[in-house]
Formats: sequence, C-alpha cells, structure tokens
Amino acid sequence: MSLKDLIIDLFTAYENIAFLLSIGINMIISLLGVVPSVFLTAANLTVFGFGEGMAVSFIGEAFGAVISFILYRKGFRKAANMRGLSHPKVKQLLAAEGKESFYLILALRLLPFVPSGIVTFIAAIGKTSLFIFVLASSIGKVPAILIEGYSIYQIIHWTWEGKLVTAIIACVLIAMTWKKVKTK
Repeated sequence: MSLKDLIIDLFTAYENIAFLLSIGINMIISLLGVVPSVFLTAANLTVFGFGEGMAVSFIGEAFGAVISFILYRKGFRKAANMRGLSHPKVKQLLAAEGKESFYLILALRLLPFVPSGIVTFIAAIGKTSLFIFVLASSIGKVPAILIEGYSIYQIIHWTWEGKLVTAIIACVLIAMTWKKVKTK
C-alpha cells in the first residue's frame, strides 16, 4: 500500500475533518522541507475531486510555507552566516528586501526544480519580511500547484495527457540516470 493510499484511507475514515488533516499533513511536509507533496496532492484530488482537491492542496501548501517561515526564522536566524550559504543566488536572497525579495521568491516558486523548503529556509533566515514572503510565496504557488495537480489528475485518470506526462517523466529520469552513470 502506497503513502497516497494510506492518506486516502485516513481521509475516508475521518471524512468530517479530512480537510484539516490534509492541511496538517501539508504543514508537516513543509516543515521537513525536503519531502515532496505529490502523494498528498494525489490523495487530495482522489478524495476531494479536481477543484476542491486543488484548493485544499494550495491552502495546505500556503499555510505550511508560512508556518515553516515563522519557525525557521525563530530557530535558524543565526544560520545566515553558515559556509554553505555562500552561493551568489543564496546571498542575493539572504540580503534581499522589499520588491527585490518579492520578485526573487516569486521567481523561485515558479521554477519547478527548486525545492520549496530551501526557498522558505533562505528567505526566513534572511531579511525578507513575513508579509513579502506570504505574498510572493502564495502567488508563486498557484501555477506550481496547477501544473502539479493537472499532471497528477491526468495520470490518475490515465488519459492520453497522463500517458504523455508519464512518458516525459520517464525520459527525463532515464536521461538524468544515464548522465550520472556516464560521468562516473
């Protein structure tokens, strides 16, 4: 039984609070920072349907990002001086404020391969205000959630679009694996 199936069973068993359970699980995923939320989005789409599932996923990810930002800021603020944070783009986000911070976070949220938890962590230990983070992060999550949700929905219902998405993902994974093997 997959994680998605376990969550679907949980939502079904606790139907009255499934919405709150989904948001809570999303907050935990956000706090962990490196766990993908694809399985939760798939469960939300299966249990709630496309429109409501997308809304639940968006609300959960938005709240999760805000809670993570606040907790990261309280717990890791001194980490801004760590050695691993010396990459120019990381330094740029650490120092960014106002409009610059808004546009950087928005741009990073729109890039599908930039882990959400890393963006949240760097913004939290930097100079970004909570208001700017919430605004940029939430706006940036809309297209990401739509793309993720649409792709998952197509795969779940196994339409021709789902087959195409699966084929593309498989090709990308094979190419990445081949590249790693070839460089070693």
